[in-house]
Formats: sequence, structure tokens, C-alpha cells
Amino acid sequence: MVNVPKQVDHAARRAEIAEALTRLTATRGLEGVSLRHVAAEAGMSMGLVQHYFKTKDEMLLFAVERRSQVYEERLKARLAAGELPSTPKAILRAIMTEILPLDERSRGDWLMGVAFFIRAISDPSFAAAYTEGVPQLFELFAVLIRQGQEAGEVDKSADPEHEAAILWAIADSQGTNIVMKHRTPDEVVSTMDYHLDRLFGAGSASSG
Repeated sequence: MVNVPKQVDHAARRAEIAEALTRLTATRGLEGVSLRHVAAEAGMSMGLVQHYFKTKDEMLLFAVERRSQVYEERLKARLAAGELPSTPKAILRAIMTEILPLDERSRGDWLMGVAFFIRAISDPSFAAAYTEGVPQLFELFAVLIRQGQEAGEVDKSADPEHEAAILWAIADSQGTNIVMKHRTPDEVVSTMDYHLDRLFGAGSASSG
């Protein structure tokens, strides 16, 4: 009998390593995490981790990029499963809910983003990746707000770009408040809904 070599899912291995880095960053901070720590957390050898990522920075870049992909996949899955109405307001709310650190999983993602931001301040390669992602999110927010205007749910006088910046500011500042325990997740979600209800009209149905 011929032994068939086991097929290795390299994408899954890279994802496991990225998840291990995210968990450790949430508890130790990025500076307190080494490749050796990540290898132990992922249940892999140091050599195997280095086969996929030569440096911690390379691993961090991948983890942050993967985080954005996972956000998008979760949102598409919720829409496909009919878990939320496919209206501009509901999609905006779902995106902001995914961004905010409302549970342990998303808290780890949030802290990973903070670590990435800090590194981007002084590292041009990280800065390029950071400045590429945020404008895309702003534009998506603005597109959804324009769709709300076309549907008669958002005042025509509202400026989509300014409103998109306000939505991001709410997510950014309130996420920090959750992590620092200045406000509870429920309080933050209430503030988010308060603003979305105003933006999309007081008579619009809640899109929880």
C-alpha cells in the first residue's frame, strides 16, 4: 500500500498563526509577544512559524489584512443567511458592530488594530497599508449613505463624506471607551443606534 503524503492547508496554517498572534496581542500587547510565544500559542514549532513568517512585523501585516477579509466574509454570510435586512442602514450597523470590540473575539481584533496603528506611525510599510484601508471604509460608508438618500431615508442635504467620517469617529472613539471600560458595550451600541436613527430618520425601523 502506497502512503499518500498528507496535503497541508497552508492558508489554514497561516490563519492559525494569525489567530494566535491576535490572542496574545490582546493579553500581552504586541511588544510583549515574540515569534516563540506565537509558536507556543499556535501549538507549532518555531521553525514552522518561521517557514510562513520570517518576522513578527510580517505576521502582523498578514493578521491585520486577514482581519479585514474576515469582517467582509462575516457580513456577507449574515446577509446571505437573511440575518439582517439588506438596507443601507442595516449594513452600516452590521459593519460598525463588527468593528467595535463588543466581545472577547472582537476585543482581540481591536487591540491588534491598535498595535498596527502604533507601528504605522513610525514604519512606512505599515503606514501604507493603514492609509489604504481606512479611505476604502470611508467610501463604503459614504456609498451606503447615498443609497439611503436615494431611498428617501437620509436627508438630501446631508453630506455623505462628512457623515461617513462621523460614523468612523463614533466607532473609533467608542471602541476605545469599551476597551478602557469607560462605557459598556450596551451603552456604546445604544449611542451607535441613536446616531443611525437620526441619520436615517426617526421613523425608520430599527435594524438590529
